[in-house]
Amino acid sequence: MLDGHLLLGWLSFTVIVHLLSLPGPTTAYFGLTGNEPLSVLPLNSLPEESTGRAHYKLCDRLKLEKKQRRMCRRDPGVADTLREAIIMSALECQHQFRFERWNCTLEGRHRANILKRGFKETAFLYAISSAGLTHALAKACSAGRMERCTCDEAPDLENRKAWQWGGCGDNLKYANKFVKEFLGKRSNKDLRARVDTHNTNVGMKVIKAGVETTCKCHGVSGSCTVQTCWRQLLPFHEIGNRLKLRYETSVKVGSSTNEATGEGDISTGRNQQQQQQHSLPGLSDQIPRTMDLLHIEDSPSFCKPSKYSAGTAARKCYKDQNCDAICCGRGHNTQSREVTGPCQCQVRWCCYVECKQCTQREEVYTCKG
Repeated sequence: MLDGHLLLGWLSFTVIVHLLSLPGPTTAYFGLTGNEPLSVLPLNSLPEESTGRAHYKLCDRLKLEKKQRRMCRRDPGVADTLREAIIMSALECQHQFRFERWNCTLEGRHRANILKRGFKETAFLYAISSAGLTHALAKACSAGRMERCTCDEAPDLENRKAWQWGGCGDNLKYANKFVKEFLGKRSNKDLRARVDTHNTNVGMKVIKAGVETTCKCHGVSGSCTVQTCWRQLLPFHEIGNRLKLRYETSVKVGSSTNEATGEGDISTGRNQQQQQQHSLPGLSDQIPRTMDLLHIEDSPSFCKPSKYSAGTAARKCYKDQNCDAICCGRGHNTQSREVTGPCQCQVRWCCYVECKQCTQREEVYTCKG
């Protein structure tokens, strides 16, 4: 497990370094689909005298569009939240695909080339980016890191059990409003733009579907005459799990022309009833009727080096679990190494843990080239 965490950290650092100079596609908005670098420059590293407007520099580093930069600057808490959203989305994407041929390769030309196509992987990038932004903003409000929002007051909750609103709920209402304004409206005139917009909305809807109400009872002798309740979002890792399931069942769509109106529609090639359930709405309707992720074209195999990935040669795999799939039938190499770490730990009075150092041999499997 330690090796996995170290590898994930190294991948994240590599993404951040390479994306500093990577131009984004014109269809992108933010996050893993955007033009901004994945910068982890902490705000407190800026000169002391510029603390009041330190967030201006981070907003500029993110290379946002004019409207986005203005929204970033007007609240000191936004810049840091945007940065958190980008990094959180990148880490979750890499975690979800750590055992797959495409392991969420974001560095260099691979990311830009994937964003130019309508693959399932492209759909996931749009969804996880909008989900990360929505989640980070809602949490930032409830944590008091934003000036323009605070806890969710949830006025729509029922009051049948004498609920007394308390705690500090995650402000999903403000987050959704901000994200929609931040991302703006895009053209619905072509298939790719409509699919990208749909997948962005799916990410936001998965966040909304995962809102849970947490309550604590108050009363004499533990009775529950009054409840203090607040709404919380699911952990982002759970959001990643749900989006990964939608990636696995992503629906391939194509364009067709409505003979009555002459307008373009999106169809899945299924029977008519299914097609009504899995088609995007007309040009005038901005709300998708499905929670499926949509893609336009089949993904490449990602087995060999290409403009979409570095291939799977030398990738670590797990014998009897995923080596056959990841290595694309080329077989794998086995290496044996010694690993030393703490073991047989005991708690000593008072108050420390005493461990022995144990050395054990483990086998590492990597795909052949």
